[in-house]
Amino acid sequence: MANLNKVMLIGRLTRDPEMRTFANGGRVAHFGFAVNNRKKNQQTGEWEEEPVFMDCDAFNRGDFGKLADLVERYLKKGSQAYLEGHLKLDQWDDKTTGQKRTKLKLVVDVVQFLDRPPEGAGGMSRPAAVSAARDNGSPPPSDSGYSGGYDDAPPAEPPAASGGDHIPF
Repeated sequence: MANLNKVMLIGRLTRDPEMRTFANGGRVAHFGFAVNNRKKNQQTGEWEEEPVFMDCDAFNRGDFGKLADLVERYLKKGSQAYLEGHLKLDQWDDKTTGQKRTKLKLVVDVVQFLDRPPEGAGGMSRPAAVSAARDNGSPPPSDSGYSGGYDDAPPAEPPAASGGDHIPF
């Protein structure tokens, strides 16, 4: 039987990324993310937005991985982003009750920054999409709309979303 563990989300950060550095020099960015589910209210018949919250981890992987560093640099609480990744089950023992606890987390493989840059960004550019594993044969998604570069107006052509010259590393 085949298995597939892939998640694609568009939402907003619920808290600033918190960075952690490992003994081997690797880094991880931990952050909260929220998306909305639409559901119909049974009493009023109106559609309502119901938020879903998720914890996310973005790692610097391999010799050239900079995903955690880019998340730290470009995303903050309230930033809108497209995330692509896979689910991971965290398990631990609760220190106060001693009970086993579990939580699903999203391990981010690709991030695309969707917010416009702040005023006065002065021609700096940031990557439209960044992949943790650029050589895995599947490029990050691209769309025909504005992808979050540091220009004053949306580009006429959408930038290439994988491994192009626009990625600053």
